[in-house]
Amino acid sequence: MDSKKFTSVDEYIKTFPKDVQEILTNIRKTIQKTIPEAKETISYNIPCYKYHDKYVVYFSGYKNHVSIYPRPHDGTMVKELAPYASGRGTLQFQLKDPVPYDLIVKVTKVLLKENLERTGY
Repeated sequence: MDSKKFTSVDEYIKTFPKDVQEILTNIRKTIQKTIPEAKETISYNIPCYKYHDKYVVYFSGYKNHVSIYPRPHDGTMVKELAPYASGRGTLQFQLKDPVPYDLIVKVTKVLLKENLERTGY
């Protein structure tokens, strides 16, 4: 991926090899189905989904993995997320393994709940 400034999620996804594009597109669809009211945007030069103008979830692609940010803070999924935890607030899914889309749905729901509690909606 080059260092250009992205203006859309489509533009972002198209910079990856076809197999990674498919995974990123599936993550995108998973998030959109989970929170259809969220606004899709680019923030920090990666795809971001906002609800009431506050971020809920980001995703990004890399050479060997895809990531979801942030990791839920409420502590309810610690054991379930442990195999994917990377860094302080990142979930990494290795491209050599099947992407756990059901887990991404659960994470997105928890992040939306945290967003609603944080913003008072």
